[in-house]
Amino acid sequence: MTDDGDMPRELSGLVVPLLGSLEATGDLFEPYRLVDGDGAVVVPVAAFFAELAACGRPATTQRSYGMDLLRWFRFLWALGVGWDQATRIEARDFCRWLQVAVKPHRRHWRYPDGDAPQSGGQRTASGSNAVTGKAVRGDRYEAATVAHCESVLRGFYDFHLEACTGPMVNPFPLSRQRRAGRTHAHHNPMDPFPGQRSGLYRPKVVTRAPRCIPDARFDELFAQLGSHRDRALVAFWVSTGARASELLGATVADVDPGQQLITVIRKGTRVLQPLPAAPDAFVWLRLYQAQLAGLVPAGRDEPLWWTLRRPFRALRYDAARAMFTRANAALGSNWSLHDLRHTAAYRMARDPQMPLTDVQWVMGHAHLSTTQRYLNPVTEDVIAGLLAFHARQRDGGQAALPATEYRAESLQILFGEDES
Repeated sequence: MTDDGDMPRELSGLVVPLLGSLEATGDLFEPYRLVDGDGAVVVPVAAFFAELAACGRPATTQRSYGMDLLRWFRFLWALGVGWDQATRIEARDFCRWLQVAVKPHRRHWRYPDGDAPQSGGQRTASGSNAVTGKAVRGDRYEAATVAHCESVLRGFYDFHLEACTGPMVNPFPLSRQRRAGRTHAHHNPMDPFPGQRSGLYRPKVVTRAPRCIPDARFDELFAQLGSHRDRALVAFWVSTGARASELLGATVADVDPGQQLITVIRKGTRVLQPLPAAPDAFVWLRLYQAQLAGLVPAGRDEPLWWTLRRPFRALRYDAARAMFTRANAALGSNWSLHDLRHTAAYRMARDPQMPLTDVQWVMGHAHLSTTQRYLNPVTEDVIAGLLAFHARQRDGGQAALPATEYRAESLQILFGEDES
């Protein structure tokens, strides 16, 4: 097979070594850096990260983009193609490879033999979890991951194209126009404008409805939590609707038990927003703080959440997710931390005395249409309601009687009943 575009590249036997890595530096101005197999910094990525920081993107965005760039550079290193020499052929083959490649398995340092608890739980024949009904993640990349990777790489090359430091043409093009002529030439002014063109190699991503943890399942999950800290965290997540990273970034001064509020920094806007929480969340928090009295610094600017093992450190997202994974493993479920946020939104949206605009404010949604998703019925409720309907039809349901205004002889001719 040739690689000049005349014939497709053979990808079935391609081996992509796990060269390079994305390193956290701890530097405020350069939180992450991408290095190659020799440990040298990949300069084009460093320039792109500097652009992201100048645009106000948080460090978490650099990490997310860096993982996509790391996959791309590993693919190019395996082909022996320079990043500035990549063409549409390499971009096409990369997206093809992502759709069939097996994700690299990373062993946990605490479980070197691969016995770490998994949150996938028991599977059904359809590949979904038997407890939650959610799809179980396999060993392949999800379509959302491939789509995100394509968008990041297109933005990466757009940046270097404008700076005249990359190839003359972006190897990740936009989709082709379906028809010629001026864009939106016959657009109805009463209708909204359609979305912008997407990437040519961007896969279709199915929009999934948010998942809500049923109350009975939530009680079972909450009973598996082994510490006051974990109970306080879950109680705050499910009552405030805050994102996991938002709550983990709270400090001691952000808690106001008297007003029953906890203040978080919103992920997108980076603004401070007080969120009302359930009373039991503050009870669990007080019990947790009583256990830590004299063990951790008690200043107002100190972190609110700490690890349980010594030496005490500020609790990070990965440790909180591991805690939730252990609780899931005990039940055979695969709920995620973000499902707690969905559960809080569903509970608030179902309350007829809670205006939808208030739910939008609490959740921090920029558009009301995002909040309206939680007005849709939950799958479990629809199934239970329909099964109850069939039960009523089986037990006491009868065929509807005809209206009395119809003449008896007409009904006899229509249904063919006997004259008896």
